[in-house]
Amino acid sequence: MTPIDRFIIEFDTALRSVVGGANAGRPTPGTESGANAALDSDQRKHAAGLMRVNHVGEVCAQALYQSQKLVARDSQIKEMLDHSGQEELDHLAWCETRLKELGSHTSYLNPVWYAGSFAIGLVAGLAGDKWSLGFVAETEKQVENHLVSHLKKLPEDDHRSRAIVDQMRLDEIEHGQAALHAGGVTLPEPIQKVMQAMSKVMTTTAYKI
Repeated sequence: MTPIDRFIIEFDTALRSVVGGANAGRPTPGTESGANAALDSDQRKHAAGLMRVNHVGEVCAQALYQSQKLVARDSQIKEMLDHSGQEELDHLAWCETRLKELGSHTSYLNPVWYAGSFAIGLVAGLAGDKWSLGFVAETEKQVENHLVSHLKKLPEDDHRSRAIVDQMRLDEIEHGQAALHAGGVTLPEPIQKVMQAMSKVMTTTAYKI
């Protein structure tokens, strides 16, 4: 693959992350469940808010993985980031599909989320591969915690959303472990706290907008 081909692919991924239309490489989990079976309007609205938060998380994941791949020193680390990024693209498509089924929309602030995460990913990547991978591992751990909380908050009868979130959770665990096994270090606690604070702002805003 030529550098130009690679640029086109990465640009297309970035565009689909921001404006929609991501394509999944795996079937959407929970397709055997009715799209909105047994959900009233309030439940659909609440589920949509949570799935919008999850979609924003995947927009940010695409930006982080793309920026960190740009500056990764090791080719094997680039391949690992690329593999994880492809699975995150599945998540992006699944969440977008579910939001449409729920009669809702993705966040209007997606360009902001993407740009900010891309910048953060570049900084983490430029700090060196071990810190970049540590950032990936910590990010995935925090995302996993969010997904666990969403499984508790989603309506009991929203089997479709639950199936999507649970598969995302399993993938995030795998991605975090892969980053640690590739040489990622544990981030200092102050950085973890800052990441948690930023995540809180994002999740609170994305639920509504």
